Amino acid sequence: MTSDLGERPFRAPLAVLAAALLFNLGQGVLRPSMPLYLQRSFAANYRMVTLIPVVFGVGKWLANLPTGYLLGRFGSSLMICGLLLIACIDVASILTSSYGVFLALRAMGGVGWAMFATVATTAVVDVPAARRRGRAVSLLLMSETSGLLLGSAAGGWLYQDVGVASPFLFEAACMVVAAIAVARWARLRADGTTSPRSHPPRSLGTVLRMPAVLLMGVTSALLTAIQTGLLVFLFPLYLLQRGGVSPEVVGFLVGLGVLGRLVALWLGGSASDRWGRARVLTAGLLTYALFLGSVALLTHPVALGLWSFTIGAAAGFVAAIPTALTSDQVPRPLQGVAVGWLRTMSDSGQIVGPLVMGALADAIDLSAPFALGAALLTAAAGACRHRANAMSAALVTDGRES
Repeated sequence: MTSDLGERPFRAPLAVLAAALLFNLGQGVLRPSMPLYLQRSFAANYRMVTLIPVVFGVGKWLANLPTGYLLGRFGSSLMICGLLLIACIDVASILTSSYGVFLALRAMGGVGWAMFATVATTAVVDVPAARRRGRAVSLLLMSETSGLLLGSAAGGWLYQDVGVASPFLFEAACMVVAAIAVARWARLRADGTTSPRSHPPRSLGTVLRMPAVLLMGVTSALLTAIQTGLLVFLFPLYLLQRGGVSPEVVGFLVGLGVLGRLVALWLGGSASDRWGRARVLTAGLLTYALFLGSVALLTHPVALGLWSFTIGAAAGFVAAIPTALTSDQVPRPLQGVAVGWLRTMSDSGQIVGPLVMGALADAIDLSAPFALGAALLTAAAGACRHRANAMSAALVTDGRES
């Protein structure tokens, strides 16, 4: 990776965190308002509405790895291009009267998302002190979550009281401001860079030959599959059907889960910096599995509210660790490729998770996906413990040889 991401370690995270907050603020505004816009502008049915996140996810999936490879050559300018691309797409989205064109534009939005998020994550993990890397990733995820929370709360109001096109224009404005912030940071980095840029070879094969990196990719896919397939889509239905609560209470209980995630993000990153990533990840995955698997035993609204908060907290506690652990393992020139690999696996989980969990709920019972998620998390914890033991044994062997 180029030196523009690492010579002033404290300036880079601040600029990227601000851009991430603005980026997700714009994304969050569109979450509640886009389905309404689709029904109003295109008379969209449910299938047409659900195609939007699918094509957006495909765009991200296709662009993650190429962005990781291009990072060493273009650096932070990829973030600027991604942000401006999304801004242009937002304006074009409200000008088109064709659903097919709108769908293609949202797929291109996924490409812009990958261009921003892959570079932003790589910039954040590229800190001189690896012992602070977990906290750095946690701060990035906290910025993203905070932006989504604020944006989601404002999206419906903008649509109803300002205008049906206002959420798109608001997101475009957020992207332009974020691009200006990143461009200013990039200029300051360039002013402080005196060494010539080099572009050493980068290979995904080299990254995947590292067992810990391969394991973290699978773990990231699993965590995202559970997050989207269970917590986003099925858990609200479980609260409605098994808990017998009203839709308003469902929204409140789901909000408790998001709050729990936000609270625990910093704790997980800090704990992994202090006590070791693999050890903390193993404990976090087992705790996550325990709370997720026991959901089927609960029906009382108060207990479900408590479990919603704890499940969200468990998910947040482990969220930052795979990225931090992967960055610990790979050399600096390969970090962009490694982050691209992690995000590709995460997006794979986002696509596959809802399909598998939904089919299992239809075929067996609504509680079955929760049991499957708990079993998969337990298996991942076992694999992480095995990898931690192998890494410890390797360190002992190296110490004896030296």
